[in-house]
Amino acid sequence: QIQLVESGGGLVHDGGSLRLSCAASGSIFRIYTMSWYRQAPGNQRELVAAITLGGSTNYADNVKGRFTISRDNAKNTVYLQMNTLKPEDTAVYYCYINVQAQWSESTRQYWGQGTQVTVSS
Repeated sequence: QIQLVESGGGLVHDGGSLRLSCAASGSIFRIYTMSWYRQAPGNQRELVAAITLGGSTNYADNVKGRFTISRDNAKNTVYLQMNTLKPEDTAVYYCYINVQAQWSESTRQYWGQGTQVTVSS
């Protein structure tokens, strides 16, 4: 079984910063792409940023230059540094990972439990 634990959400003012973390644990052989998604009330869940095993990254246009995704493979952890936050960044943020378990030759995808980010104006 694979578990994800997210942390780092909270309430900040417009222009503030937050750093999200998502740590995976369990019978992990290898984690491939690690991503952050977000979902605001009434909206669909959208991709915020993703990072491959090799370190290649991609970002949604509306966070480019403000958010940075990174990973620590030794800790099976992905981070999202969010700077210059805006009220429209308010959402529940979810990590999403593509994992090969120790007992499997295939991969499965897992979602974190979500962490609330609220940016006040």
